[in-house]
Amino acid sequence: MARECYSCEKRSKMGRSQMHRRGVAGKRWLHRAAVTHRVFKANLQPYSVEEDGREKHVTLCAKCIKRLNFDANQSFA
Repeated sequence: MARECYSCEKRSKMGRSQMHRRGVAGKRWLHRAAVTHRVFKANLQPYSVEEDGREKHVTLCAKCIKRLNFDANQSFA
């Protein structure tokens, strides 16, 4: 199963990780912090949704789960 949200297609992204040190004044950054590549993973969770009258097990990100729960609890009365 791909690490991708079923609803919004959110997936892992590449980025950089850098340790920040205190300023550059006084030659404190003689040996600057190295920039290393890292992966930012989406917060994906298994979830059951109803699609075409049948229950389907999918992988959703936490934001989409929160949105589904909020919409289910809304009352339009």
